[in-house]
Amino acid sequence: MAGEKIVGVAVDFSSCSRKALKWAADNIIRDGDHLVLIIVQPEGYYEDGEMQLWEVTGSPMIPLSEFSDPVTMKKYGLKPDPETLDLLNTVAHQKEIVVVLKIYWGDPREKICEAIDKIPLSCLVIGNRGLGKVKRAIMGSVSNYVVNNGSCPVTVVKQSNHEP
Repeated sequence: MAGEKIVGVAVDFSSCSRKALKWAADNIIRDGDHLVLIIVQPEGYYEDGEMQLWEVTGSPMIPLSEFSDPVTMKKYGLKPDPETLDLLNTVAHQKEIVVVLKIYWGDPREKICEAIDKIPLSCLVIGNRGLGKVKRAIMGSVSNYVVNNGSCPVTVVKQSNHEP
């Protein structure tokens, strides 16, 4: 993989994660790179079945073609929004990149840092919900934790105050 990067983007299908994905596509991802979408579901957020196999290690890498299939995503308890899927398909086609999805279950802060090391990622892009100082202190900031504890360069794409 000479010159190819493995770029990770933390995604939860919110407007701020879509903004982070778009920013990564416009500013970091180049032809031939690999894009890994990292999704972290709450612990125990699954029914009996396939997902229990992946509780500790995370799901296998799911290619974009399967990620676009509602039946496959239902197995993992996900419902990707059409806007994100459209963006991913466009970027994959235009930049000729490989797009895969990896799902983890547990604390997003810890699981995103784990993904950085295990995949391994060249860099990570993550959205920021724009919590105020008080809320961030009480609830904790996933992006702040990952910036301080991740072992690769991390870019935080901020949600501006006037955006939904």
